[in-house]
Amino acid sequence: MKKILVIQTAFIGDAVLATGIIEKLHYFFPETAIDLLVRKGNEQLFIDHPFLNEVLTWDKKIKKYRHLLQLLKIIRSRRYDKAINIQRYAASGFLTAFSKAGETIGFDKNPFSFLFDKKISHRFGNNDNAVHEIQRNNELIRELTDHVPMKPKLYPSIHDFEKVKPYKHVPYICISPASVWFTKQYPGEKWISFINNIPEPFN
Repeated sequence: MKKILVIQTAFIGDAVLATGIIEKLHYFFPETAIDLLVRKGNEQLFIDHPFLNEVLTWDKKIKKYRHLLQLLKIIRSRRYDKAINIQRYAASGFLTAFSKAGETIGFDKNPFSFLFDKKISHRFGNNDNAVHEIQRNNELIRELTDHVPMKPKLYPSIHDFEKVKPYKHVPYICISPASVWFTKQYPGEKWISFINNIPEPFN
């Protein structure tokens, strides 16, 4: 096996969780070139990643579907041995199904899964079948590797470490008062109340 494409064009958290698959594929296939497709902006996470051959990006904000077709042309020209789709959504399924990869793998909830070579059950929800996302992602490559998921991992540069060094010597709190998902959005007035009540020495 010479070339693998991993597709995860969701937001930053999902892109980070997808790195467990990168770690594991490299562990089992150290000579294989692994490419990763992410949404534009998330490629910054993977600068100088030691296990990635190339990071492709999909710009979802400017000429979204024209760029999608351009990506498909690039992907088809690469003739990947395997295309592994971590998402359940149609656009990534479209890229996977028509990738011309030797084998296509994805979740059964993807609208294009009927065209995949291998469809993996996507267990989701608060019930006995629910699993953590890194476990769920690992099911996609279980037959290629084994049943034990690897932890997500990023590889910050020396510059990154230098940039955060000043913050290692002072107390601080990280907050992220925004989300595209309504169910994750905390009301603005609650954020204001929280910030106003942050105790010393953080304020």
